[in-house]
Amino acid sequence: MRRRLLGGMIAILVPVAASAQTPASTAPTLRLGATIFADYTVQETPKVTDATGAPVTGSAFNVTRTYINFSGSVTPRFSYRITPDITRVSDAGSNVSGSLVFRLKYAYGQMRVGSRTTVKFGLHQTPMISAQEDVYRYRFQGTSFVEREGGLASADAGVSVNTTLPDGYGDVTVGFYNGEGYKKPETNDQKALMIRATVRPLPSHALGKGLRVIGYYHTDHYVQGAPRKRVAGSVMFEQVRFNAGVDVIRRVDQPTPTAVEVTGTGYSFFINPFFDKKGQGVEGLVRFDSFDPDSDSDLVGKRSRLLAGAAYWFPRQDGATAAVLAHMEQVRLSGLTATRTTNRTFALNLLIAF
Repeated sequence: MRRRLLGGMIAILVPVAASAQTPASTAPTLRLGATIFADYTVQETPKVTDATGAPVTGSAFNVTRTYINFSGSVTPRFSYRITPDITRVSDAGSNVSGSLVFRLKYAYGQMRVGSRTTVKFGLHQTPMISAQEDVYRYRFQGTSFVEREGGLASADAGVSVNTTLPDGYGDVTVGFYNGEGYKKPETNDQKALMIRATVRPLPSHALGKGLRVIGYYHTDHYVQGAPRKRVAGSVMFEQVRFNAGVDVIRRVDQPTPTAVEVTGTGYSFFINPFFDKKGQGVEGLVRFDSFDPDSDSDLVGKRSRLLAGAAYWFPRQDGATAAVLAHMEQVRLSGLTATRTTNRTFALNLLIAF
């Protein structure tokens, strides 16, 4: 089915792309930007050990992500983005383990077809996470629920088509990707089909225009006969005084054809009250995640995560964004012999984007 869909997409897009090519009326453009995620984190529990073996409370200054964004247009209909990502190597077997290294996060071309459709080709955003970021704006604290527990990558290599619905009722994205995420190369002949639809049922209503319902379907295989599937949904709401949302996810993993199929399920909700205007001044953040990695087994404990904190968003200047967030994150593992706190951290996070 995926091959037929991909063939159909190619058959439609090639002639459309040819007809969409018009002589460039302006010179190519280039814009430069950057995004920085930095933090100071104190790990209260569990304790870490120093060189003498004594238990201590771990703490560290970190630069978790740094993006350098190059974007612009080649023709009136064709644009591009190149984003190197600077991140820390955590592979103990590498001779650069612990170092900050340079890699690609995005490298794609984008073609506008008509007034409502765009096509992206290359290493670009996956549909679900990018659709949530306008409402849940705190990925600089850590990954979102569907990303963290659903095992979704925020970018991958592939091709996708996005079409906006008329009159502001939402949009639909269909994409074929490698399925391994931007951190890994493709390993075989299997590809991931990702479909995401966002519906705004009341786009012109004074209050209802802030409501959006998101549905996501993801089908892939580790190898032939070993499924890797994700189904997720979100209900998100934007209002002048707060943002809020609820996520649910179901994931199915079978790494090899002879392995046992494992189904994980979970939910999350957050509320983000504004004490001034959205994106300006003091905001609060409370988020709760609950995830069962194996809903058919009592031998694997459920994970719950509580985030609570306060942020300050500095006044914007020429499209630049800066914010700081002070928060506590607590992760508990339950469903086993005893409930125990697995991790509790306190952190000050910094976001700079322009």
